[in-house]
Amino acid sequence: MTHTDPLTETLANARVILFDFDGPVCDVFAGVPAPEVARELTALLSAEDEAAGVKASRTDDPIEVLRIAHEAGTELGQKIEQALTAAEVRAVAVAGRPTPGAAEALQAARAAGRGVAVVGDNSAECVRVFLELHGLEEYVTKIVGRPSEQPHLMKPNPFPLITAAEQLHIDVTSCTLIGDSLADIQAAHAAGATAIGYANKLYKAAQFAEARADAVAEDMQAVADALTTA
Repeated sequence: MTHTDPLTETLANARVILFDFDGPVCDVFAGVPAPEVARELTALLSAEDEAAGVKASRTDDPIEVLRIAHEAGTELGQKIEQALTAAEVRAVAVAGRPTPGAAEALQAARAAGRGVAVVGDNSAECVRVFLELHGLEEYVTKIVGRPSEQPHLMKPNPFPLITAAEQLHIDVTSCTLIGDSLADIQAAHAAGATAIGYANKLYKAAQFAEARADAVAEDMQAVADALTTA
């Protein structure tokens, strides 16, 4: 019996490859730093709700500021969400090239006859803008962005994966998600899908192993190569 490595095996068994956006495909805030966006959103929030602003000032994660805004109220959440989407669209325009190996991985997935979806906590708008900017939109069948006005449905909730599978008319258990956070691994397993941890920082490989990721890739080129093999 030939021994295949976990990455090749996981990809070979998946009919649909789901890519998390920020990390595996694009370093969203490479050109416009995330802490800067978080401060901008926190200032907007503080002007409307002082207590929420104080809470938001403790984080430098824009997505976390959005969660705090939604907890404070629906209208406030909508306002911060619009501002975040606009900031993301600005950010991806200056984020630079796709993650090394990402374009090759998307192309290899399509060449291997797999369905491809981008499933992220960022807005679908910024994903669309980025893919078009780099000529990658033809390789992506579906984009499932941040669920509007429902931050509780973002990963680790399996909702985005289940939505992508439904849109592709496939059982979510036939999908694998490539993500660079524990929330990605948790969301995949909660959905019944497999999970590939993209360990773009050294400490993540051990984290993903502990979270029982089905495979770990240290770069996206490894995913492209494994898809070609699979």
